[in-house]
Amino acid sequence: MRFNFESGVPIYLQVARQIEDAVLSGAFPEETQVPSTTEISVTYQINPATVLKGMSLLTDQGILYKKRGVGMFVARGGAEKILHQRKKDFYDGYIIRLLEEAQKLHLSKEDVVRMIEEGQTDE
Repeated sequence: MRFNFESGVPIYLQVARQIEDAVLSGAFPEETQVPSTTEISVTYQINPATVLKGMSLLTDQGILYKKRGVGMFVARGGAEKILHQRKKDFYDGYIIRLLEEAQKLHLSKEDVVRMIEEGQTDE
């Protein structure tokens, strides 16, 4: 996990995003335990209340759940929920703006697709 204390993004949102990233990468598979609030706060020198706020956000979204006396775990279907939300955020945050700008520039769908394809590299 990496946190940017200088960015305008609140730390609790960075905590949530880092856990989401770990779920998506497979580092925290569904039904497995995630690091505790204390572990994260001590390791990264973050206020435990801030870490808890990020984890609570994920709990409210159904991505994590708490086993009393044991810890926090990735919920079944948690990765799918993250993917669904991120795809929606991508569409709302990038695609809509791209389409609006393409319309202003009188670009056709083919023009936009060609520009995207030209930007890809073969690896």
